[in-house]
Amino acid sequence: MDECSPREGSEEETESETATSNVSTSDSEPRTHGKSDSQWRGFLRKLKKGPAMHLHTFHPTIPHLPSIKKRSTRKERNTKSLPGLSPGIDSEMFYCFEASWKNFSLLDLQEATNNFSRENLIGEGGYSEVYKGHLEDGQLVAVKRLIRGTPEEMTADYLSELGILVHVNHPNIARVIGYGVEGGMHLILPLSPNGSLQSLLNGQKEKLPWYVRYPIALGIASGLAYLHEGCQRRIIHRDIKSANVLLTENFEPQISDFGLAKWLPDQWTHLTVTQFEGTFGYLPPEFFLHGVVDEKTDVYAFGVLLLELLTGHPALDESQKSVVMWAKPLIISKNLSELVDSSFNGVYDPEQMNRMIMVASLCHANVERRRRHPAEQEKVPKEARTQEDRPIAADRGRRF
Repeated sequence: MDECSPREGSEEETESETATSNVSTSDSEPRTHGKSDSQWRGFLRKLKKGPAMHLHTFHPTIPHLPSIKKRSTRKERNTKSLPGLSPGIDSEMFYCFEASWKNFSLLDLQEATNNFSRENLIGEGGYSEVYKGHLEDGQLVAVKRLIRGTPEEMTADYLSELGILVHVNHPNIARVIGYGVEGGMHLILPLSPNGSLQSLLNGQKEKLPWYVRYPIALGIASGLAYLHEGCQRRIIHRDIKSANVLLTENFEPQISDFGLAKWLPDQWTHLTVTQFEGTFGYLPPEFFLHGVVDEKTDVYAFGVLLLELLTGHPALDESQKSVVMWAKPLIISKNLSELVDSSFNGVYDPEQMNRMIMVASLCHANVERRRRHPAEQEKVPKEARTQEDRPIAADRGRRF
C-alpha cells in the first residue's frame, strides 16, 4: 500500500481462505472484484429492469428549487509554491496530489468564505466543517476544514482522504478542485447548486417528484458500484447517507465526504474496527455486534437511502426510530399507501417503485449472506415465487 493510502488506525485485517501474498498497487486499469461485482450488477439490473427514465431525459427545473447557472469547470494547474504548512505536513507528501488540483493559500480561503463566517457554514460534523465560498473568478465552492484531533491525527486523516480521492474518477463521485494546508487542512470542491439529498428530502422546499428521485437512486448505485468494483482497490465509503449525496444542477447525485473511507485489499474479507465511526441509522447490525466493515456496510446504508427516497422519512425520526424498522412491517403487509411519500400524490411509475422496494429489502436482509449476494435472487424463477414475493406496488401509481 502506497503512502497515499489511508492509515489503518485501529483496524485489524481478516484474511480470506484464498488470500494471496501479492497485492497489485497499480491503479492504471480498473478491475472487478468477484462477489462484490455480482452484487452491484444485481442491484443495477433490478433497478433498471424495464423502462426507466434517466437524468438526461427530463427537464430538471422544479419550482422553488435553487437554480444556478453552470460555471466553467476547467481545471487549472497549480503554479504556486506551497505556503506555510500546517504542523505535521511535509512538502514531499504532495507528490501524490493531482497536478490539476489548485493549492489555495489561507488568504485565498479566508477571502472566499468571509474569514470562515458562520453565515457561510453549510455543514458540520464531528471531524470537519464545510463553508460556502466564492472564488475570485466567481465560482461557488465548498471548503471542507478539519477541526478535530491533534495535528498529527488531522494530518493522517487528511492525507488518508486525499489518498483515496486522487484515485477516483466517476460522474457520481464528488470531485476535488483544490486543497489548502496553510493554517489548517482544507479540501475545496465545487458547490453543488441543489445542495444535499438530505436538504431536499427533509427541508421545507418543494419536494422532489418521483421522476427525479428514481434516477438519483440509479446514480448512487452506479457510484457505489464504481467504488466497490471499478477501482483497482476496493474502497469502502463507511458513511453513505443522504447528507453526503450532493446534487448537481441537473440533479445528478455525487457521493461526497471520504473522511472515513478505507481501502479493502483483495485478500482481506473485511476490516474490524474498535472505534465507533459512522452515522446512526445507516449502520448495519453486524457493525454494532462485531465492528465488521466491508462492502455490506455501504450496501446497508444504500438501502436506507432508498427508503428515504421512497418514503420521504429521515433515517432516524425525532424519536430515534429507524426508517428501516418503520418501513419493514409496511413492506411485509404491502401497505403502499402508508409507505410511499404522500407528496407523490399517486404520481409514480409502479414498476420502478416495486423494483426500488425490492432492492431496499435485499439491502436490509437480516441474513448477511443474502444481503451480500442479492444477485442470487435473479435465479429464482418467477413462477416459483410465493404470494409474499409478488409486487406490492401493482398498478396503484399513476404514470407521469
